[in-house]
Amino acid sequence: MLSRRRFVHHSAIGAAILASPLATPLLHAAAQHPAQPLRFGINYTPRKHWWFCWLDWDQQSIQEDLHAIAALGMDHIRIQLLWSLFQPGIASVSERLLANLHALLDAANRAGLDVEVTVLNGWMSGLSFLPAWVDPLARPENGDDRNIFTSRPIIDAEKLLFRRIADTIGNHPRFLGFDIGNELGVLQAINNPVTPAQADAWAAEILAYCAQIAPGRFHVNGADHSHWFADFGFTRAGLASTGSATVIHSYIYFDGVLDRFRYSDPAAIHLAEYEVELAAAYASDPARRVWVEETGIGNKEMPEAFKPQFMEQSVHAIASTGQAWGITWWCSHDIDPAIKDFSDYEYGLGLLDLNNRPKPMGRQFAALAAEFRKNPPVPLDRPLALVIPDTGLTTKPWPSDWTFAAAWMKLLNDGHRPAIVLASRAQDQAYLQQRGIRQLVPIKP
Repeated sequence: MLSRRRFVHHSAIGAAILASPLATPLLHAAAQHPAQPLRFGINYTPRKHWWFCWLDWDQQSIQEDLHAIAALGMDHIRIQLLWSLFQPGIASVSERLLANLHALLDAANRAGLDVEVTVLNGWMSGLSFLPAWVDPLARPENGDDRNIFTSRPIIDAEKLLFRRIADTIGNHPRFLGFDIGNELGVLQAINNPVTPAQADAWAAEILAYCAQIAPGRFHVNGADHSHWFADFGFTRAGLASTGSATVIHSYIYFDGVLDRFRYSDPAAIHLAEYEVELAAAYASDPARRVWVEETGIGNKEMPEAFKPQFMEQSVHAIASTGQAWGITWWCSHDIDPAIKDFSDYEYGLGLLDLNNRPKPMGRQFAALAAEFRKNPPVPLDRPLALVIPDTGLTTKPWPSDWTFAAAWMKLLNDGHRPAIVLASRAQDQAYLQQRGIRQLVPIKP
């Protein structure tokens, strides 16, 4: 587990709250966004062969899975390509797997599901899927370092894969868009080091290319939590300004909550809410949406009896922000125990069992989706905001630096539901008015 880090200290709230000299009335948070339904979806993990199914394709089982997901009331899925399978050579893309991808979108169309396609998956669920041709030991004689974020031949190869996929499904009615890669910060940490400037430049280039070859689609960078809890890899400002929405992945297991709190404490229940508010603070456009692209609960984090309550409360907390585009749970199906070598954490995360029957959490998520479609959430006003420095966290991706989070959780425990404002914008009265913020609480080092 992650090591503990110290909490930030605060003076009494009564002394710390600064009255902002705003003359206009408070704007409701709901006014930030036009009416738009909160989308509910699932990260699809095929029950038969997991994502190794790209090689052993079974259209019938895929269709059955997607109908079972749709029966829960979901409107979209996020899927994972395995990079090493789809692009086995630097100039080679598998025609057979492209055909399987098209077949999956056809199945999704029959089930009534939109599909976000995650492409550069060199890392997923604790296993590496980098192609052999980007391995550091496979360097060509010219000395190219094969870094997937900085090497021009590698970037050109990445664009080849995106282009071939766009040629295959770019006009498909169920193609939602590209997620350029799954939790690429892991690869930045372990074998593809980059500076923040290099990471941001790469993401901006790839996302712009996606918009060029698949215009009008929903293209994002599926970054994990590490960049939101450290000054590492992709910058928070970069994540909040490129692509169609800002992505967060929120897990109390990985994000450091369980090192500090119980699973039932407010900090656990409101973790994703905090991360949505943090993402919103870094957006230059207050109307920018945040996609809770991954969130889920493992088998050992809390008693089974508490899981539905945790899901309900955390989903309501996310909805309260008024910033969320959608919530996409991890994941659809349990991993078959016959498939070995994943960590124990990964096997019991599904909302459906291996016979496509909803588990209690699946029924709960379906009920929440139905509830919010019938009664759209009303965002909370957040007149009080925590002021944080734009940077200042550790530069190490792990363990999570809770300096900002601890200050926000302190305000939460004191009865507030705070927004977050960057120090660089704390004097911008027009910006504060647009977000409905009237009081500022400075973080104390």
